Amino acid sequence: MSDDKVHTAYEKKMAARLKEWNAKIDQLEAKTEEAGADAEIRYREQLDELRSKRDDLKEKLQHLHDQSGDAWDEVKSGVETAWGELKESLDRARDRMR
Repeated sequence: MSDDKVHTAYEKKMAARLKEWNAKIDQLEAKTEEAGADAEIRYREQLDELRSKRDDLKEKLQHLHDQSGDAWDEVKSGVETAWGELKESLDRARDRMR
C-alpha cells in the first residue's frame, strides 16, 4: 500500500475516533445538565478541559493532513500523544461523573 493510502486510512480512522469521542463528550454534557448546581460547576470545568484537548487533537489532525514524508511521521506522533491525553481526560471525567 502506498504512503498516501496509508496516510489517508490513518486520517480517516482518527477522524472516526474523534467523532466517537465527540459523542461521548456530548453524553457527559447531558449528565452535567442533570447534575445539581455544585456538581455542574465541577463538571463544566472538566468538559472545558475535554473540549480544549479535543480541539488540540482536531488541529493536529488538520496539520497532519497537510504533511508528507518524515514530517507526516513527526506530526503523527503528536497526534498520538494528543489522542492519549484526550482519552485519559475523558476516562477521568467519566469516572468522576458516575
